[in-house]
Amino acid sequence: MSAHRCGTIGMAGRPNTGKSSLLNRLVGQKVSIVSPRAQTTRHLITGVLTEEGCQFVFVDAPGQQSLHRSALHRTLNRRATEAARDSDVALFVVEALRFGPEDHAALERIPPSQKTIAVVNKVDTVKRESDLIPFLDRLSKTRPFEAIVPVSAKTGRNMPALLRALREALPEAPAAYPADQLTDRDERFFAAELLREKLFEEMGEELPYRCEVLIDSFKEEGRLRRIEATILVERESQKAIVIGAGGERLKRMASAARKDMEKLFGGKVYLGTWVKVRKSWTDDARILRQLGYE
Repeated sequence: MSAHRCGTIGMAGRPNTGKSSLLNRLVGQKVSIVSPRAQTTRHLITGVLTEEGCQFVFVDAPGQQSLHRSALHRTLNRRATEAARDSDVALFVVEALRFGPEDHAALERIPPSQKTIAVVNKVDTVKRESDLIPFLDRLSKTRPFEAIVPVSAKTGRNMPALLRALREALPEAPAAYPADQLTDRDERFFAAELLREKLFEEMGEELPYRCEVLIDSFKEEGRLRRIEATILVERESQKAIVIGAGGERLKRMASAARKDMEKLFGGKVYLGTWVKVRKSWTDDARILRQLGYE
């Protein structure tokens, strides 16, 4: 009988390669918020998959980026580097047929001595399979990977092959989490993340990077969860944009977030939301600590 395997798998790559979607697909439940906007993930998210003889502990980190220069984004880049460097196996995620300077930079932050598996995501978008072969060949020459696995987080294609490659790379060790545990995060954390996800979905390209969600209160009253949340912005003009005409935009985002919370938590949710201006919060160490970034 083979020994039990267990280890951490640090997910790395440039923004928007689908790391969070891949994590959700592997774990089988939504543990990381997803958006087409880059830099949606801001915290380290642990997702746990337990199978017979093996436990996979995935760590989804913020994508490495160079666009923003605030204290917040310096922290996110540092976390991304540490997640891949300190794990048992690095899972380097790239987008099918796309490998540019940002991908090279993200790969360079993974030590050459680190066990690394390359995942080529979004193969469902490739029109001709023959186009993928030269891309995989070029990728194989950037570093001696343990394996290169083409997958689709959207459709689930090739997930068994990816798990087999990961299992072989993980160390022999007992399980680190109970078999039924999917993440190390609590409901309070997910309440903030689900509301922030709606900000990204609603607000377009730039404004979400100047927004954050702070849970002021989270109380369980029988089967009801009563949640009070504050959306932080940096300027009065941004506050007006988030609230929208007659408060309709804020109501729409809060309603969508509340429905997702009820689905995730399995019970009724009351969600109260406010928008407050905190100038330059992305460079304010005190606020960043309060939000769990420091």
